Amino acid sequence: MNLKELETYLWGAATYLRGVIDAGDYKQYIFPLLFFKRICDVYDEEYNVALEESDGDLDYASFAENHRFQVPEGSHWADIRSVTVNVGQSLNKAFREIERINAQQLQGIFGDAEWTNKERLTDEMLCNLIEHFSQRNLNITNVPNDMLGQAYEYLIRKFADDSGHTAAEFYTNRTVVRLMSLIADPQEGESIYDPTCGSGGLLLNCAMMLKDAEKEYRTLRLYGQEINLITSSIARMNMLLHGFEEFSVERGDTLKDPRFMEFDELQRFDVVLANPPYSIKAWDQKGFTNDPFGRNIWGTPPQGCADYAFQQHIMKSLNPQTGRCVVLWPHGILFRDAEQAMRKAMIESDCVEAVIGLGANLFYNSPMEACLLICRMQKPEERKGKILFINAVDEVKHEKTASQLEEQHIQKILKAYREYKDIPLFARVVENEEILNNNATLSIPLYVSRMQKEEKNTASLEEIYAQWQKSSDELYSSLDELINTLEGK
Repeated sequence: MNLKELETYLWGAATYLRGVIDAGDYKQYIFPLLFFKRICDVYDEEYNVALEESDGDLDYASFAENHRFQVPEGSHWADIRSVTVNVGQSLNKAFREIERINAQQLQGIFGDAEWTNKERLTDEMLCNLIEHFSQRNLNITNVPNDMLGQAYEYLIRKFADDSGHTAAEFYTNRTVVRLMSLIADPQEGESIYDPTCGSGGLLLNCAMMLKDAEKEYRTLRLYGQEINLITSSIARMNMLLHGFEEFSVERGDTLKDPRFMEFDELQRFDVVLANPPYSIKAWDQKGFTNDPFGRNIWGTPPQGCADYAFQQHIMKSLNPQTGRCVVLWPHGILFRDAEQAMRKAMIESDCVEAVIGLGANLFYNSPMEACLLICRMQKPEERKGKILFINAVDEVKHEKTASQLEEQHIQKILKAYREYKDIPLFARVVENEEILNNNATLSIPLYVSRMQKEEKNTASLEEIYAQWQKSSDELYSSLDELINTLEGK
């Protein structure tokens, strides 16, 4: 199969669920089956290689050392394919057995979908799904890791297209992900953390970027936390199907129960990339006021908006020397009055390196405009006491479901960030003192106004007045005509 054929084949599985399962729930059934099939096909491939190496020694071919993952007896894809009654129960049992015997890597990876609920999934439907996946051998020879990883990302995107408002919970616009990764510029051997990792796209993109540059991407250490069980499972599958094994994705509430600890403190990372859930209201504000991890470095956010709780968690998770972060936010965090004191403290700490305004509809299924907040624990000497503002709102290709950054947009923004200098009508370096005098607002148009782009075509005051006078005369004339018409009736 080529990539297009593989994508069509995998997406074809979703057709068996249409009309029975909500589109937003496709992922919790399709991904586990895909991963199960991959594990079993790769196991068979490894078994045959070992069998050939040992001149037919069946015991040798079964040794754990010859397999990436173990498939217990009775839990193979072929075993489930032979079942026609209570198929969901057999699937559940196979999943739990594979998780148990591979507990260190696969514990809980198949999620908690209701496979035994025959009102949702009849035996016939499950048999059809299994037969669909059985049409192709998904071993590494037929489908290399890179190809399967790309096809998996394709499925994630397709499920995001179909899942409406829940898409943003597990999918970040991949063109924005690329821009964020390029700005963060991860290096070989560094640690990368995403506190709200969704399907793991930000973490994986950093690794793939190093791989494409022919650098030693396997030395990257990838860490992620995700509150949703299904989504955290998708992230782990994503890593494994791309061929990565050195990673840690934990499930849990990052604000309430951060999972990455070191010496009873939050673990520190070289790079943090994140697209946190924005403006959530259901969070433990009271607990954050007396946060045991010392994350309220700038204060406690309002109950109705936890954005700065996530931002402070991110800052507390950065390596004091090498740490830098790129976080995707809605523009509200730049100017809301309720967070002014925290924003002031953040600016005074001189950790903000740049603020980049992006176009509308880059958040999945949301028309709002996005921005990138870029912070660095140790800013270069020439950038201290300053913040770069880039107004890239017009650097976007508008599309129906979600807009995109084209490569020319990405490179223009990246160049402006790296050069860190004034660019007429696009970028400006501003002293922290000026920003603090503006009530600590980071609102981008205040420093790089979009209206400036029209200034070269602006008429004189006399011309503007003349145009206004003409419009007024035309309006009064139209009103008189309307009144005369109505009176005539």
